Amino acid sequence: MLSGMQLHAQNVKEVHTTFQTSREWRPTIDVRANAVMVYGVGGNPSDKSEKIPFEERVRSWRDKGYVAHYMTGIAWGEYQDYFTGEWDGKMHLDEGQVELNGDTIWHGHMVPYIVPTDNFLTYLKERHIKRAIDAGIDAIFMEEPEFWARAGYSEAFKREWEKFYGFPWRAQHLSPENTYLSNKLKYHLYYKALDEVFSYAREYGKSRGMDVKCYVPTHSLVNYAQWKIVSPEASLASLPSVDGYIAQVWTGTSREPNYFNGKMKERVFETAFLEYGSMESMTAPTGREIFFLTDPIEDWPRDWVDYKKNYEATFTAQLLYPRINKYEIMPWPERIYEGLYRTSRNSDKKERIPRHYSTQMQVMVNTLGQMPETKERVEGSQGIGVMMSNSLMFQRFPEHEGYEDPQLASFYGQTLPLLKRGVPVETVHMENLSYRETLQDIHLLILSYSGMKPMEPGAHTYLAHWVNNGGILLYCGRDSDPFQQVPEWWNSGTNNFATAADHLFTQLGLDPSLDEGEYKVGKGKVYILRNDPKEFILSENGDQKFVALLQRLYREPAGEELQFKNYFSLKRGPYRIISVLDESVASTPYVAKGTFVDLFNPEVPVLNEKIVHPGEQAFLFDITSLKERQKPRVLATAAGVSDERSTTYSYAFTVKSPISTTNVMRILLPEKPVLSEVRNGNGEIDHEMSWDQESKTVFLRFENDPAGISVLLKWE
Repeated sequence: MLSGMQLHAQNVKEVHTTFQTSREWRPTIDVRANAVMVYGVGGNPSDKSEKIPFEERVRSWRDKGYVAHYMTGIAWGEYQDYFTGEWDGKMHLDEGQVELNGDTIWHGHMVPYIVPTDNFLTYLKERHIKRAIDAGIDAIFMEEPEFWARAGYSEAFKREWEKFYGFPWRAQHLSPENTYLSNKLKYHLYYKALDEVFSYAREYGKSRGMDVKCYVPTHSLVNYAQWKIVSPEASLASLPSVDGYIAQVWTGTSREPNYFNGKMKERVFETAFLEYGSMESMTAPTGREIFFLTDPIEDWPRDWVDYKKNYEATFTAQLLYPRINKYEIMPWPERIYEGLYRTSRNSDKKERIPRHYSTQMQVMVNTLGQMPETKERVEGSQGIGVMMSNSLMFQRFPEHEGYEDPQLASFYGQTLPLLKRGVPVETVHMENLSYRETLQDIHLLILSYSGMKPMEPGAHTYLAHWVNNGGILLYCGRDSDPFQQVPEWWNSGTNNFATAADHLFTQLGLDPSLDEGEYKVGKGKVYILRNDPKEFILSENGDQKFVALLQRLYREPAGEELQFKNYFSLKRGPYRIISVLDESVASTPYVAKGTFVDLFNPEVPVLNEKIVHPGEQAFLFDITSLKERQKPRVLATAAGVSDERSTTYSYAFTVKSPISTTNVMRILLPEKPVLSEVRNGNGEIDHEMSWDQESKTVFLRFENDPAGISVLLKWE
């Protein structure tokens, strides 16, 4: 685990916050996380500035007190020396991912998405992983194992096909069977690639006396399936060589439109909630570690108003998972602090990050290092799960006659009807069913094989055991899609089932030909609903029958009614996290009463009431939740706080944050201060101070400095 990592020539340090950058330390990007993931031996392919040697970049961050880790891509990266033949004297551009029309899929100039051949993996290990470990790096992050579903036509892929299947390559667009086989191979190639690279990193680290840990920063299964990308996802969590993940969820992934109530549009909060949930459920039963990522901007150039609104939505969504308290606070701070983006949607004017937004963002990220893990749950009806499998990625592209799944409606049809009614629905990964913990808190499980298929027969054994012991399974599906007939385990060997669900029903002791209805199985029950889940959301009010059925099925095991509401709320230590839904059961705002610091407001004001309207989120510090109100404490800050010292009548500390940003602070004190001193290395600096008597808090504002600013407050 990261909490036990040893840094070469530095002290052991627990890592709760990290970020990725391809740049050396600079005062503009000193964001004061615990660790930094230095990107690429050769940097990031999108870098336009002068390249600085990897070892110098690592050293520059260590000199400023950071734990240094290493990140690079497994499917793309600064690997031109491999493709152009510099490494082994042979050109390898034929190893890019290629579409039907013969075009290579590029990530950047001379940076193709890669078919991970054995030769490429040898290059990656010898030229990149070895060099990182030689620099004293003992945590390797290999990001984004991605094979585009529309790819599968390169000579390299054809060779891998014959090696894996033992028969000649088949074009995936010609049949559902070929599509399924092609995507299974893509899945396998990156599963194998990561295991091989990570196993090498561990062994080479051992030879150097180091305990190297290995992590996979990856988009969610929800996003990869929707974007039509194939990746190993959940299967990696059981590999001995994999220590954990980073959940790469941000505005860019979560703004992908989906359907609900017959309308296709962006639903950023809801999608982010499901993305983070799929990443948590993927790792939780396995004991692997996970970091949640958010991004104050996104890859696509938009405007600062758009970035701010959607950052609040994704940030709120990640905090609603109280068992996760490790975070990648941002990717590419150089892009965030130094990039130029439009001031508003309709403006052509571009500027660097506005001061109010950088201040708000820094207040938000500085809470993450203290964010408590808690057993509290999101308010609402618990225990409803929706089954997912990696095969969600296998049927997405190309489309075949008799099957379409617009915007992953097969998945969202099972989740959004609940989520939009304020039910914190969970996702369950089929690949994790062998772990007892996977279903231990699930009372009602929703399953469909319309958009995915079970990859192993053992999954049905575990499901049958769970139902027989009291679980309730709602199976939704017409089972008429052409992927039911692909040659797979349920219709080959000793099995001769027409559909994958027929095998499941047989395991449950049911006749596969049963009509729609409810059936008793042991201590539990199965309800068969002969509708594909996409039908619930592609038309207006299409989910009425589905929702009514869920209400009835939930009532029995839970002993209570399924609670519908238009908000999510969580108390997490002193923090209150709130999101109010639009398109929900009500259009009323959520009203929180108490004594709060508003952490989405760059002025960090004290409020007695916070009104949150539909489509909005709130992040509050609840002052009344504190037990020791006489003890000085920083409640909110746009800078990293260290070296805290307090006496009966004084409180002092040091703060650091990127240059050209403004710090605001809300500080709890026993009495109104009579003296405030704010100093940098050159002496006292200008600052603003005000006192709020009701909350016993002082407000400070001054300019940040990564070299450090000392603050002294005295009272009588």
